[in-house]
Amino acid sequence: MTHNGGFEPVFCTIVPPHVLDRLARHEDPALADPARRTLERDAYERTHRRLTTVIGAPSIAAPAAAEAGKPHRTICDARHGTDLPGTKVRAEGDRDNQDSTVNRAYDGLGATFELYLKAYERDSIDANGLPLNATVHYDERYNNAFWNGEQMVFGDGDGEIFLDFTLPIDVIGHELTHGVTQYTANLTYFGQPGALNESLSDVFGSLIKQYSLGQTAAEADWLIGAGLLAPRVTGKALRSMKEPGTAYDDDVLGKDPQPATMDDFVRTGRDNGGVHINSGIPNHAFYLVATALGGHAWERAGQIWYDVLTGGRLKQDAMFADFATLTLSTARERYGEGEELEAVRKAWEQVGVRTL
Repeated sequence: MTHNGGFEPVFCTIVPPHVLDRLARHEDPALADPARRTLERDAYERTHRRLTTVIGAPSIAAPAAAEAGKPHRTICDARHGTDLPGTKVRAEGDRDNQDSTVNRAYDGLGATFELYLKAYERDSIDANGLPLNATVHYDERYNNAFWNGEQMVFGDGDGEIFLDFTLPIDVIGHELTHGVTQYTANLTYFGQPGALNESLSDVFGSLIKQYSLGQTAAEADWLIGAGLLAPRVTGKALRSMKEPGTAYDDDVLGKDPQPATMDDFVRTGRDNGGVHINSGIPNHAFYLVATALGGHAWERAGQIWYDVLTGGRLKQDAMFADFATLTLSTARERYGEGEELEAVRKAWEQVGVRTL
């Protein structure tokens, strides 16, 4: 259970609807048709999730013989259909599959489990050994990956704009972190709380990638979804935490709309009030903290963010200022009046978020 009194039905995708909307209006059917199908599928899954979720119901339990502190992964293959979970093709401890997509999903779930366990002593996304389940090869030319409240689902992309969604490990970490948020702060998926929800997934998705590569904050690329865009796209990723608004600038996709500061905050009714857009602001704040402190970002900067997410004080309807204020008090509680506190204070000032 969350400390906020029950689970909210969750359906979170990595590719924002505004990107797919633009693609769906393209004159070339090879670009428009997969985007349109993806939007229709996402709408169905979102509604299905809302109608079939029993609020407060427990999710999948760990197997009775499951060993604490070890992942329990299952990968299924939808075989380009939409029935979930599909056919089981790899279980925990099985050797590599002939399908590299299956192996990437398996490894990505493992890397996510490892970061949370080793860095934060969290046993899976619910802190209680929750099995990690994923389905690959979902639908035909499906341009997304999602967490539906119980499992991960990956499309293969259309090959024109998006490639296989298991390619970037941070996409896997991003989506699974929506599960961590679901089990902890359960942030409302709209407006600023929704943008915080998305930002936390980007933060820990990036940390999972950095941890798996052994990178310092200075060595990391701070991109979300690098390697996901097809060669024809003028862009490097879905989002940049280092320089929000610069991830892509493409004649088909348009320009990355993310702001880096509150001066450019986007007011919109689309995308649940701009959750994938305004997340650039807290994303950039985290990048500034991590690079100011140096070393491994999952250690001090990540610890502060993790403490806020899981500490019980972050309300479901928290605004940016609420979150920023909690990062300050958390930095002070954990590290005292040192460089950590100063880095956090300066970062929020730089992105224009006033602390309370």
